[in-house]
Amino acid sequence: MTELPEYIHDRVFDAPRDMVWRAWTDPQLLSRWYGPGVDTVIHKFDLKPGGLWLNEMKWGDKSDLSKMEFQEVVPPEKLVWHHSSADADWNVVASAMMPDWPRVLLTTVTFEEVGAKTKVRMTMVPLDASEAEIACFAGAMAGMEKGWGSGYAILDEMLAELQAEEA
Repeated sequence: MTELPEYIHDRVFDAPRDMVWRAWTDPQLLSRWYGPGVDTVIHKFDLKPGGLWLNEMKWGDKSDLSKMEFQEVVPPEKLVWHHSSADADWNVVASAMMPDWPRVLLTTVTFEEVGAKTKVRMTMVPLDASEAEIACFAGAMAGMEKGWGSGYAILDEMLAELQAEEA
């Protein structure tokens, strides 16, 4: 058995935990920063264990569908979901862009108060993955920083706006 690669992304946001939690769990806010550089459409967002988050990222005439099933929801501390590529009927399928991408990623996001700031830790681990899927994920991990970093830069701006509105 191959040891599973784990993608870990830590980030401290200059905003209170409740606000950062809201940015991750309010579909209107989430769609503004999740998927930087594309139009993010959230078709369904049922924030409870067993609930679904059906997400579409659109650019030009192309789109990428993802299906997330929440496993654990502990406001405002923790989100856990299974993250998969999906077809037009929201069935779990191999990624059209990377056929060896894992069909399911176990994604965990924690929110920790650090004074008036919030530390967010996101981890992703392939779940029930083949050797090819594990290798594909391990090879792609270094490039994931750019995408999450771009999204988090938008989130930084959004959190500053929200704080200014509440001041």
